[in-house]
This record gives sequence, structure tokens and C-alpha cells, in this order.
Amino acid sequence: MRRADFHFELPAELIAQSPLPERSASRLLACDGASGELRDLGFRDLPQLLAPGDLLVFNDTRVLPARVRGRKPTGGVVEILLERIVAPRRFLAQARSSKGFRPGSVVELPGARRAVATGRSADLHEFELDCDAAAFFQAHGEIPLPPYIGRPVAPADSERYQTVYARKPGAVAAPTAGLHFDEEMLRALQQSGIEAAQLTLHVGAGTFQPVRVQDLAAHRMHPERIQVCAATVAAVDAVRRRGGRVVAVGTTVVRSLEAAALAGRLESYEGETDIFITPGFRFRVVDALVTNFHLPESTLLMLVSAFAGRERVLAAYRHAVAMGYRFFSYGDAMFLTPSTGVLAPRRAS
Repeated sequence: MRRADFHFELPAELIAQSPLPERSASRLLACDGASGELRDLGFRDLPQLLAPGDLLVFNDTRVLPARVRGRKPTGGVVEILLERIVAPRRFLAQARSSKGFRPGSVVELPGARRAVATGRSADLHEFELDCDAAAFFQAHGEIPLPPYIGRPVAPADSERYQTVYARKPGAVAAPTAGLHFDEEMLRALQQSGIEAAQLTLHVGAGTFQPVRVQDLAAHRMHPERIQVCAATVAAVDAVRRRGGRVVAVGTTVVRSLEAAALAGRLESYEGETDIFITPGFRFRVVDALVTNFHLPESTLLMLVSAFAGRERVLAAYRHAVAMGYRFFSYGDAMFLTPSTGVLAPRRAS
């Protein structure tokens, strides 16, 4: 398929710039991937779309304050957006400077710290700090709001650009489908007999990188670290045996579960994945999906189209635009069931 197959027109005023006062006050568009039926709901209606015994799987990553600004000794301004920490003092990052970086280039950073450019990995720069990288970014970084949010970071973003269940620091972007869940919603789901499990995918800054090629077969994803533990595998096995559904909260959960099942069955896994899910993919684990609205021609829109059908999804997006839904990270949500023929046979591991 081609990148242009996933284009849609989005008025700029529909791109949410700030969160709603209450997490669960957002809207929810339910899309049946088999029939194309659309229902306009509120996010608090989510329990009605689930059944006792279903399993919600959440990504418990926590967003790091990953953006810092510094200067070269010559005075040139530098902006660094952490991608991931690869050793106690080394990290990969997107970095912007008027004259670029060569190995040995020095960046003077807040807290009287210095970083030295040591090389490149694809389109990322590698730096070595003179202190512990995780502690440095925690002390001096700011929450890295997505590039389509055109305002300065506000104090509230440090809390609202995290899920309420975020536990493991390592992401530089939020798994945004989870931003709609508050403690009251989680209690309501538990009381309704909906079970929960966790995994971790540390979202990298590459999630905002556009697809630059027309032929999707030529696109390469940035690797991201995932952890699917044995307890989550056991929870999926249990839901299979009782006939319930595995409901992924966000595309990061889809990518993690399906990457851990590429050998044919879901197994515990810790490492990196660069899985790129496009139409034609057979889903081995996920039965339903809660997700936000995604950018035109993005890898996330391609994943959602693979699950619920490209024409169904684009029709749902046109409906969302016409109805004034709010888009992207701080926007509204969708609940998607699969298109015909995209699920591999279901069985317990």
C-alpha cells in the first residue's frame, strides 16, 4: 500500500491543544469494523461496550521530562529530545542546532552539565553526559508535548500528560489512549467484572516522525523497548479459555502484544520491537481496541486501518471531523472492533 492511501482532511481547529478538565469527559466514537456502524458515545460509556470476563491491557510506561535546551561553546542554541537511554551516561536523541553536530561537539546543559556528541544511529544523535542520564533529565528536562500542540508546556501537563497508572519511567511520549482513564473509571470497570493486565512499551520520539516514502514496504520503524511479562501472558490465556476478549488500550499495547506473538503464540518477552502493522496483518492476540484519533498518513493510522479496515476507519474519521471530535493526544477516543478476516485463530498459549 501507499502512504497516500491513508490521507484525510483535518481542520486545524480540531487538534486538541489542552486536556479537558476531567479525563473521562471526552467523547468516544464506537466503530464496528465488520459492519461499519458508528455510534457517538461518551468515554464513560466504555463499560457498556465490554462484557464481564473481558481483559483490558494497559501500557504502564511513564513519560520522562525528555526535552532540554542547551548551548554550544560558541553560543549556538541546541534543543535535545531524548529518544532513549542506552547506558547510565549515554543516550540517543533528536537534536537541533543551526550547524549540526560532529563527533566531539560539546553541548553545555542546565545544571552546569555537559554532553559530548559521540556519533549517530540512523537519524538519531548519540551523546555522552558527564553524569547519570536518567537523573539529569528528571532534574532538568520538561515534558515533551507533541509538535502539533502549539503552546508552551504548562504546569498541569506534568500530570495530565501521564496516565493515572503510569509506573515505569522511560517514554518520551504518552500512550494517549490511556489518558482518558481516571480512578473512578478504573473502579467502575473492575466492579463490572472487567479484568486488567499491564505491559510496558517505552514510546520513543520516533512516534511523531512522518512516513517519508510512498511505498510502505520501504518504511522502517524506530525500535522501542517493550516488556510483556509472564503474568500478562497468563491473563491472556485465561481470557481465551473463558471466551472473553483481549482489549488493547492503545496502539502501543497492540504493537507489544502482537510483537510478542510473532512466533505464532504469545510469550513473555523483553527487548526491542520495530513491528510495523499495516493492512493485511493477521492479529493473533488483540480482539478490540481503545485508541485516540491519529495523524493523517501516520503509522498509527495504518495500524488502526489494519485492524478495523481502511475504508471503515477513514469513513469513521470523516464522521468524526463532521461531528467536531477533538483529535490527537489530548483529544477524544475510539472503540474499534475488528474487520472481517483480520484475526488469526484464537487459542490459549
